[in-house]
Amino acid sequence: MTHGSAPEIAMPASGAAPAFGFVPPEVLASMGGLEFLGAIADGRFPRPPIFALFGFELGTLEKGRVVFTGAPDQRHYNPLGIVHGGYAATALDSCMGCAVHSTLDKGSGYTTLEFKISFVRPMTDQTGPVAAEGRVLHAGRRTATAEGSLTDAKGRLLAHATTTCLVFDL
Repeated sequence: MTHGSAPEIAMPASGAAPAFGFVPPEVLASMGGLEFLGAIADGRFPRPPIFALFGFELGTLEKGRVVFTGAPDQRHYNPLGIVHGGYAATALDSCMGCAVHSTLDKGSGYTTLEFKISFVRPMTDQTGPVAAEGRVLHAGRRTATAEGSLTDAKGRLLAHATTTCLVFDL
């Protein structure tokens, strides 16, 4: 890599990004948040491994708003025979965090400081497709807040959450 050029990502022989993985920190630091998420959405960068585990897909992507989609199934069940609350918590933490990420400038990162979730309806493998939408409420220099909602295909609210994220230099 020469000074001023973008770092390279090791790609498979086909030239396509692997389906799941992550990019080196210097690549993340070289791009604004919306640009970085766009590179995941269009396949230039691999999707995060958590997407494989939970079956998430990146839907809508715009500055301050991100939507993930998925369909919970029996792999996500708890001993009571319903989808574990961790599925909703992970979907909401992810979409809210990525909504914050979409507002960040080049060289900035974030981490979740705290989040609160309220469960409204249980999910099963019969729930069908769900959408987790994260929306930024405040994007400051050192902190950001966002809210999220998880809905089914009929628009019924399944869970909602808020988060506070710490913004830092990479």
